[in-house]
Amino acid sequence: MLRYGIGASGPMDRAGFAEAGNLAGNGYGAIEFTAAGLEITVTAGSPAVGFAGGAFRVSVNGKAKIWPGAAKLRTGDVLAITPGPSGNYGYLRFDGDVVATPMMGSIATSSRAGIGGLGGQSLRAGDVINLNAKKPQGSAHTTANSSAEVGPIRVTWGLHADLFSNDTRLRFIEGSFIVSPRLDRMGVRLDDKTGVFADAKILSLVSDAIVPGDIQILGDGTPIVLMRDHQPTGGYPRIATVISADLDRFAQLRPGAAVAFVPVTVDHAQRLLRGLRT
Repeated sequence: MLRYGIGASGPMDRAGFAEAGNLAGNGYGAIEFTAAGLEITVTAGSPAVGFAGGAFRVSVNGKAKIWPGAAKLRTGDVLAITPGPSGNYGYLRFDGDVVATPMMGSIATSSRAGIGGLGGQSLRAGDVINLNAKKPQGSAHTTANSSAEVGPIRVTWGLHADLFSNDTRLRFIEGSFIVSPRLDRMGVRLDDKTGVFADAKILSLVSDAIVPGDIQILGDGTPIVLMRDHQPTGGYPRIATVISADLDRFAQLRPGAAVAFVPVTVDHAQRLLRGLRT
């Protein structure tokens, strides 16, 4: 997707997405929802639904269910999701495939590009989601939930780390940042209360390719962590990259949360990722 100038999109918390599928039967596609919550009504059929990601509250016809978990729904049932104690993103997956026209090999919604999903935009009140035939059971893929981990977010040093002074790099890993309210599927801005990058130099470069998790430092010294819908290229220096094994956990940090970073080697990051996929 990126080679066409379109963000890769897909679930913000891939482990949560996988867990919801394992609980329901791994139907293709999902509904991703945020802390705004969600309510759906079953108008026909009896689908099984799995819910996971973050820590939300869920009920069926007003009766609370355990989160994460699964339920068997019937025609007329109402499933409601409300915010819980933590997390930004949750997932509903079913035992049948979500019906949507694939775009570039995916039914994921890219609201920024206006393609995929249902009309290339976020779901609105009254939208109808159809499901195809149920998937056979027993094909679940095990994926560990990295969101359950605690401690600093692990990073590898970035392509432009050497552009920052040793003192700045040291302050970066010894300091703490705050997740700002300015976050979306494209990136998460961090408040730099201690001025780690207040005196950083060389803050504008020729644009080149970027990847999810890159921590780029904007011209005013603001750190921003690039997420699933990031643009294909960036012209700001990237001091580090959040490793893939921790990007789900980072995505679930709510505004106001403190975040610290700790560097690891690329080999260590790859071993952690392989461990999550066993």
